[in-house]
Amino acid sequence: MPAEISEPAQGAAAPPDALSRIVGPDVDEFSQRHWGRAPLLVRGADPDAFRDVLDLDGVDELLSRRGLRTPFLRLAREGAVVDSSWFTGPGGVGAEIGDQVHDDKVAALFGEGTTVVLQALHRCWSGVIDFTTTLAEELGHPVQANAYVTPPTSHGFSAHYDVHDVFVLQLAGGKHWTVHAPVHGDPLRDQPWNDHASAVADRAREDAEIDTVLQPGDAMYLPRGWLHAATALSDVSAHLTVGVHVITRFALVEALTARCAQDPELRASLPLGIDVADPEQLAPHLDAVRTALAAALQDVSAEDAARHVRGKVWSGGRPEPIRPVAGAAFADGLAVGDAVRRRTGLHHRLLEGHDHVVLELPDRQISLPAATSAPLRALLTGGTLRVGDLPEADEADQLVLVRRLLREGVLVPASMT
Repeated sequence: MPAEISEPAQGAAAPPDALSRIVGPDVDEFSQRHWGRAPLLVRGADPDAFRDVLDLDGVDELLSRRGLRTPFLRLAREGAVVDSSWFTGPGGVGAEIGDQVHDDKVAALFGEGTTVVLQALHRCWSGVIDFTTTLAEELGHPVQANAYVTPPTSHGFSAHYDVHDVFVLQLAGGKHWTVHAPVHGDPLRDQPWNDHASAVADRAREDAEIDTVLQPGDAMYLPRGWLHAATALSDVSAHLTVGVHVITRFALVEALTARCAQDPELRASLPLGIDVADPEQLAPHLDAVRTALAAALQDVSAEDAARHVRGKVWSGGRPEPIRPVAGAAFADGLAVGDAVRRRTGLHHRLLEGHDHVVLELPDRQISLPAATSAPLRALLTGGTLRVGDLPEADEADQLVLVRRLLREGVLVPASMT
């Protein structure tokens, strides 16, 4: 049976890391027993545990004052998505767009029992941005976040599975969840639940692995492929679903295939007039490809595979936001004693040569003198450091290096939140 734990109330200590806020303090236990394997239900001791991430006041602000457009909002009723023309329209003078969310239309539909889905909140709501940026760095996998706000006693989406892992954070109200074992374990991105709709419907009629009510402060982890459905109780219910776009072993298969494309034997054309639907005609060429592929695979290095796979992670999210105006002023006035830190969630790799070092970033490379290696490595650890305290560099050189990295968006002021 899926595990369930209860979280002790938090004292006045420093806030925990993002993952431990969801799964509890024993992250190693979660990693070994649950990650990618089995659900976990965590009962929270504090109903306001996730209020800093998002609450119902934040939902109302997003719907009424943030000028949302599709696809940042979708509505669902009785398991079906509502056409966006029902709740969007022109933005008015100075905002000549045709798909801005109209709060009055959303209010009417919500009052009739329609579920509100706020999508990609990891891009447009500060509390969710901060939480998911930290979580993605801890997990090593890209994340997204959607909020589901359901009227009393309403049912949003029917039983289905996701092709990514999910963390469910209950924000407000109660929601009844049923969770069933997979009908297609560890689905890939191109293996959605509707490919197995009949099996999903049959499994949903069986006894559930989890049949429970989540209350504010509760959390749940579901590996990809686990079936789930939720229904609100007597109050408005809201939960945040954090989707983890896990990097799978199949990504390594894709990396190997991509590198094998460098082999001319594997790029060769099949014969003129071949009937590829005829197994007998195809068989000898398939055997030749197997032989060439086996040989080509031996030449693919871990470095080559890593460069291919990292693109899925490095392009899958953005690091924490920076403040262009305040950041520029901080860099201009930088002085010895000022504290800085690496930008949370910034993917990077440092390559050290004889006369220079190269800092690889998702969109560019920064080449610096070899003498910057030690202070640069210290700055990239993620901790807070003060100008003047960096190793193996005098204060003048530290100022030059830190100011450059601030302007490149690698570092931020330590006080920035």
